[in-house]
Amino acid sequence: MPKIDRVLVCQNRTCRRQGSPAVLATFKANPVADVTVEGCGCLGQCGSGPMVLVLPEETWYDRVQPGEVVAVIEQHLLGGQPVKAMLYRKFHPSR
Repeated sequence: MPKIDRVLVCQNRTCRRQGSPAVLATFKANPVADVTVEGCGCLGQCGSGPMVLVLPEETWYDRVQPGEVVAVIEQHLLGGQPVKAMLYRKFHPSR
């Protein structure tokens, strides 16, 4: 599995209305060494946000709330295991 180096948090209109600025702020308040967290434009999944995309492995999380960010950081970014209960089923149906 490639080393995680980037996390994108959609900041486009729909995700913003669904709370993505707070999700991005929570990621930035809990930095992980060698992982860049940044806001991005539309990820093409409007209505399922806030969307979070972990790269380069392309792990998608949908409807992420600020209180769930620490679980993503601890279990996935630091622990190497995606948070199965939070995975976006459209792209991760079998997990």
